[in-house]
Amino acid sequence: MEKIIKTPIVNKGMGAAVVDEREIEAVTAVLRDPANMFRYQGENLTQSGALEREMCALNGAKHGLFVNSGTSGLICCLSALGIGPGHEVIIPAYTYIATAAAVVAVGAVPVIAEIDNSLSLDPADVEKKITPYTKAIILVHMQGVPGRVKAIRDIAKKNNLKIVEDCCQAIGAKYFGEHVGVGSDAFAWSLNFFKIITCGEGGAFFTNDSTAFLRGVYESDPGSPMWDSGLIQEKVVPPYSRNGFRANEIAAAMGRVQLQKLDMLLGHTRSIKQRLLSKLNTPIHYTLQHVDDPAGDCGISAAFIANSQDECRRFSELLREQGLTIGSVYNAGFPDRHIYTYWDSILNKIGATDAGYPWADPSYKGNVQYSKDMCPNTLDYLSRCMRLTIDMGLTEQNVDEIAEAINYVDAAL
Repeated sequence: MEKIIKTPIVNKGMGAAVVDEREIEAVTAVLRDPANMFRYQGENLTQSGALEREMCALNGAKHGLFVNSGTSGLICCLSALGIGPGHEVIIPAYTYIATAAAVVAVGAVPVIAEIDNSLSLDPADVEKKITPYTKAIILVHMQGVPGRVKAIRDIAKKNNLKIVEDCCQAIGAKYFGEHVGVGSDAFAWSLNFFKIITCGEGGAFFTNDSTAFLRGVYESDPGSPMWDSGLIQEKVVPPYSRNGFRANEIAAAMGRVQLQKLDMLLGHTRSIKQRLLSKLNTPIHYTLQHVDDPAGDCGISAAFIANSQDECRRFSELLREQGLTIGSVYNAGFPDRHIYTYWDSILNKIGATDAGYPWADPSYKGNVQYSKDMCPNTLDYLSRCMRLTIDMGLTEQNVDEIAEAINYVDAAL
């Protein structure tokens, strides 16, 4: 029998795939005058400042700060909200290790909670994990799919907790018409090489709270109070010095061009995913990932959750026979730092020094415990989850063949 998958599937990525002369010219323009390479230029609007305005104009946030990575953006979010020693922050068991690392970086303790069939935080388990020391929840929108925003916000409101949204993999995602993150206390973007838009490495911190924003600026750059940056209007809270996350003008110049391409990028992935889903038959041996608001999905991935681990294995084998290599997210293959079981430094409570901070900080009165089997529901979902990456290389012909292969295997299994 001839394989169903006949057209080569070429993974090109997202923002990196559409870099052209516009990014090259923008970066070159900065380099033509070396004096333009520093973001603080007095009253002059720098590339970083312009990017911050343009990002906020897009997502609706009142304040935005361009920093050197998505991890730095998350740290600014937490510091901005006063999260620190003695506090616990609930995070999902399925996210990049940077989410947990950001919590540790501000001196707080990460508490790992289950995901559900949204592949994001399970609201029921979040409620179980709340203790007297819980200060915040980080809701992560994995692979461009908005999590259960309303349910998590309701829990936070009921328990007087802060919400940080990790939107690093979901730039441009919306939740019933509103950009993810903007309705919470703070949120972060990543412009890493692998993200939807990229400047190689970069990130951003956003909030609608002016005092929180000022704290985030202090967190990002100990020299910020000494520069005429335009970021600090009034010192409503005293400056403090901690990290050096200041971004650079070359990255900002590239980021501005990439931001202009966001609609084009998501227009492609959303249309491709919608086409794929429209061609799938009613599932027999799998269910689709739950999405509260499908219209707000970035469309950069499609997840198929098999009814059992055995069916997932057999489904993957039969798809491979048809020319489509797609396996479970959690298996014995390459360690995935997006799954808590591989976060050795967190599970073993390894701090930067032998003192064992933040877990051994005297101000922390809790007693969080970790183990590789602590989130069985998460491991079950991920061991049954087959995820297809959708990027700028995937064509309509590709997804037509992929849908045909999935329908064929589902019927034959």
